[in-house]
Amino acid sequence: MQKMWCAVAVLALLAGGCSRTDNEPGPGGVTVSEAKALDDAAEMLENRAGAAAADDPSTTKDTAK
Repeated sequence: MQKMWCAVAVLALLAGGCSRTDNEPGPGGVTVSEAKALDDAAEMLENRAGAAAADDPSTTKDTAK
């Protein structure tokens, strides 16, 4: 029983080492945390571009004519 418990503990430790960390480079050499930051920045730019287009008077129809 004790050998089985040790084997389970060793397997649990080995399986825990398989997880991906935020500092590990992914595709293109970008880390996971850097990719998240880039995604957040892109979303902010997309939202800002949509708001700027709504405020631009040249994009709205002039109904006063």
